[in-house]
Amino acid sequence: MFNFDAVSEYIPYLLGGIGVTLTLALSASVLGSILGFIFALLLRRKKWYSRIIAEVVDFFRGTPVIFQLAFFYLALPQILTSFNPTSWFAAITIFTINSGSYMAEIIRAGIDNISVGQIEAAYSLGVNKRDIVLHIIVPQATRNILPAIMNEFITLIKETSVVSTIGLTDLMRRQQLIYTSTYRYFEPLLIVGIIYYVINKVLSRVGKHLERKLNHARS
Repeated sequence: MFNFDAVSEYIPYLLGGIGVTLTLALSASVLGSILGFIFALLLRRKKWYSRIIAEVVDFFRGTPVIFQLAFFYLALPQILTSFNPTSWFAAITIFTINSGSYMAEIIRAGIDNISVGQIEAAYSLGVNKRDIVLHIIVPQATRNILPAIMNEFITLIKETSVVSTIGLTDLMRRQQLIYTSTYRYFEPLLIVGIIYYVINKVLSRVGKHLERKLNHARS
């Protein structure tokens, strides 16, 4: 039977998990986008290190993020005894690399959509590679992939729920702690589900609004 009074005093504590979830997702999204852009540029160079980066990207795209997190936080310290990462460091590191691996493909597609003629014209005018990247490739690629970045951010918000397994007090972890005090699953889980839904619904609408503005600007 629904019993809101049993968990009402824990609601402020539960809502505090929103900041943890959003901070983790936003940090990983920003750092992952930067890492993904670096990966995308290096993958296009077809050098010896491109194969290594490609394998790293494939690994992080091909394994569950909960495995990556557990391996980094729990397994590695058993082998590297001097390595003792905090929950925050482990979470941000893994989600940054994971997000960067997905963003690498998104960014590479965004770069491929840039007209080659613009880059060739810049070279013919004597523009150096650094300025071409900063003033031609980055602005246009960012505009091309902005909706995809928003979708990746929404995905990160949902995926970060696994950090509860390493003790980080996000929304899901706080729900678990409330259960240990009240023995109530339904009410805190319902509240957490509503919070996730509202956050992602708002972000989805923001993403669609940005996409419409970008499409209008192109036309």
